[in-house]
Amino acid sequence: MNEPLPPPWERAVLEKLALKGLEENRRARQWSLLIKLLWLLFAFLLLANWFGWIGRPDTERTTIGKHTALVELKGVIGVEAKASADKMIAALNSAFKDRNTQGVVLRINSPGGSPVQAGYINDEIRRLRVKYPAIPVYAVVQDLCASGGYYVAVATDKIYVDKASLVGSIGVIMGGFGFTGAMDKLGIERRTYTAGTNKDFLDPFAPENPAHKEHAQKMLAEIHAQFVNVVKQGRGKRLQESPEIFSGLVWTGERSVELGLADALGSLDYVAREVVKAERIVDFTPDENYFEALSKRFGTSFGETLGRALLESATGSGTSWR
Repeated sequence: MNEPLPPPWERAVLEKLALKGLEENRRARQWSLLIKLLWLLFAFLLLANWFGWIGRPDTERTTIGKHTALVELKGVIGVEAKASADKMIAALNSAFKDRNTQGVVLRINSPGGSPVQAGYINDEIRRLRVKYPAIPVYAVVQDLCASGGYYVAVATDKIYVDKASLVGSIGVIMGGFGFTGAMDKLGIERRTYTAGTNKDFLDPFAPENPAHKEHAQKMLAEIHAQFVNVVKQGRGKRLQESPEIFSGLVWTGERSVELGLADALGSLDYVAREVVKAERIVDFTPDENYFEALSKRFGTSFGETLGRALLESATGSGTSWR
């Protein structure tokens, strides 16, 4: 004997529940697919960054038509910075190698940075000037060309500035703090153990050691002398001999021309048009690695959010892993 059918309202409820279950299953599949696609994209970006497929300057490219080659040096000069020696050297080589380059402009807006990285760039500019004697290279200063930025600029044939640019800061600095007074007030005892008499060199938690201070001053003086020699070598007789020039002071662009730190007033467009005689400008500045830019913008939150989504998808739970 057949069982009686449920009332119409019960059938409607069952149908709705079944449809709801199907809808949830479909959404779960969609989310699972999306998470997998995001994971694949993330893995691809990691591989692309590892193999250098993204953001690597093409050192062998050749443009069409005569032009002025531009390389931008922006921000702090450092190993991990956008203005690292590796990136600047690759861009400069690319600019000089292009057969249509009539002149290279290094546009600088930098407060300085690592003397080692600045030295590498300076050396490479000098090498390229010898290798490509027919291609002049000029520095064009925007707002700031100080310290390591100026160290790089003096390697070029001429330096152009705006009248309000800030130029100079030919000096070396090493800074730190001393916390011994605060430690005494708080009753904090410093305990440190070394193998080597001077291993605690410039320890901010220990009283200042006169011998360490003297050694640091000698190192700074040595690096400063190297900086002064590079400036004198680059600027030659154009530079006005004055102890003030090498004191670490900065000057306006207008005053820097008078002192021989720079050659003339002029912008990128002016130099390309009037000096290089190739008004068309081609930018050879290396593009920032896409993965690096993504990391800078989102920091660790991108990976953390993706990881949390993957964990929740795998466990079916909304529990946070913080």
